[in-house]
Amino acid sequence: MRLHIVDIVIIFAYLASTVVIGLVLKKVAQKNKKSYILGGNKLPWYMLGLSNASGMFDISGTMWLVTLGFVYGLKSIWIPWLWPVFNQIFLMVYLSTWLRRSNVSTGAEWMGTRFGKGTGATLSHNIIVVYALISCLGFLAYGFVGLGKFIEIFIPWEIVSQYVPFHVSAQYVPHLYGVIFTLFAMSYAILGGMVSIVWADVLQYIIMTISSIAIGIIAMNALATHVLDVPPGWLNPFFGWKLGLNWSQIIPEVNAKIASDGFSLFSIFFMMALFKGILVSAAGPAPNYDMQKILATKSPKEAAKMSGFVSVVLNPIRYFMITGFVVLGLLFYNRLDLISGGKLDFEQILPSAINEFVPIGLLGLILAGLLAAFNGTFAGTLNAAQAYIVNDIYLKYIKPGATNVQIKAANYLMGVLVVAVSIVFGIFAQDVNSILQWIVSALWGSYISSNILKWYWWRFNGQGYFWGMVSGIIPALIFPTIFKTTLELYYFPLIMLISIIGCLIGTYSAPPTEESVLKEFYKTVRPWGFWKPILEKIKAEDPSFEPNKGFKMDMFNIVIGIVWQTAIIIVPIYLILKEMWFVGIAAIVVIITSAILKKSWWDRLADD
Repeated sequence: MRLHIVDIVIIFAYLASTVVIGLVLKKVAQKNKKSYILGGNKLPWYMLGLSNASGMFDISGTMWLVTLGFVYGLKSIWIPWLWPVFNQIFLMVYLSTWLRRSNVSTGAEWMGTRFGKGTGATLSHNIIVVYALISCLGFLAYGFVGLGKFIEIFIPWEIVSQYVPFHVSAQYVPHLYGVIFTLFAMSYAILGGMVSIVWADVLQYIIMTISSIAIGIIAMNALATHVLDVPPGWLNPFFGWKLGLNWSQIIPEVNAKIASDGFSLFSIFFMMALFKGILVSAAGPAPNYDMQKILATKSPKEAAKMSGFVSVVLNPIRYFMITGFVVLGLLFYNRLDLISGGKLDFEQILPSAINEFVPIGLLGLILAGLLAAFNGTFAGTLNAAQAYIVNDIYLKYIKPGATNVQIKAANYLMGVLVVAVSIVFGIFAQDVNSILQWIVSALWGSYISSNILKWYWWRFNGQGYFWGMVSGIIPALIFPTIFKTTLELYYFPLIMLISIIGCLIGTYSAPPTEESVLKEFYKTVRPWGFWKPILEKIKAEDPSFEPNKGFKMDMFNIVIGIVWQTAIIIVPIYLILKEMWFVGIAAIVVIITSAILKKSWWDRLADD
């Protein structure tokens, strides 16, 4: 164990500060339900943007991205399109504005805005609560597993086991560590709600920025005296039909990793990721911490700014750190300890590189930052899960007239319960990548059809939403047990097709949503899409009403925005690699696209 007393003090100082933040802001959060869930809609957009970015700068995701960078080089910038990372551009351009105009507390509550109060609305409300909880539990388990594997490097079990009166097999050591450190994240999230989460995330962002710059400098100094040994094509972000990376003469085990990932036919993978990514992005945010941060903004205009700000503050800092660790891992691969649970695990590159190359003091700061990253993701997701259970189950069905004291008790109890269940999920998970692939491909495949149609098609009703979601969720849960050796991305279209059939059957099995609800939704949210019958009825009543004519401009801004976001990611990667010619090209692209977006998006943001 390399942890020095200085590092330990820094880590515990951070952990103690998160508990203090929760205690200090406890009274603010307990004023009412909206204060706990959304911070009273009083937090500025830039703080929520920093918080959202910090929540995305998580340990598990960073471990995954470091592994991708190590194995796939510059081509790794396309693989996160599985999430997809460019969903932030869709949110920035128009969807955050649409969502915030609804003025609700959760995605499930939003269903009343779209589908009214009938049977269909109740069904749609209930199924989105179920989906939200499955999604949140999946993300909590994903973070939980990544945290445990990360901590295991720095606190070897052979040292700790001497002081523990029970036996733990090597397979479950990461899970035990995950349980212990999860308790800190749980404490401030449950005590202080959204406000404490945002302030803790701002603290985390400061720590991570300092840590990222330090790691990048260490890597650049190492690269000045060593040669990077990578296969041809590793430094090139572009690709042909196949991946075209052969590690046989350098690190043969990497070829097995590429084969197991299923990315060898890279063009097919890229087209599938892009296809799925556009559909997922058009469906709007999944019911997790990202959606809650949008709903917590002061206005629709600030919601759009917040979503755009995330790409600016997250990607340069995150990829400066990621590329730094990739370079250190490649230069000193033989010094890394990548054995976990008795087998080679490339997800151990990040923690092993930290343990091997980071000096005393900075080690504690980086560990505190990455623990903070885990806490931010975990706390934000936990807050979203609590919001759905308390707001959309407890207050809707069990105790509608609950007092603030009862709401507080329900929040605390549900928070503890959600954490306990997520830990059980995490124990049965294989690794970070397996959970991630299931969430972004199988589970999100079940979400797409219903949530695209809810925005863009007037005839779509609550019954269609319910049956579309049910017919997607069931195969998303079953298919991984049937297609055990198939990458989830490749059967995602089948899940989506089944879901579309469910949407159409459900929609035409019931009458349309009440006309008054549709007209109010269209006037308030102002979406574009297939809304002509509703627009005609509104125009008949109010000839001065103007529909949203921004479709073409929104699509233009999305294309420019994706190029802008990708260039922002490329700049720090090439900077660490000292490829200054490519840094210059990417920087010029960032400047040009930023100038275009300033005129075509920022200056055109409406105040309502």
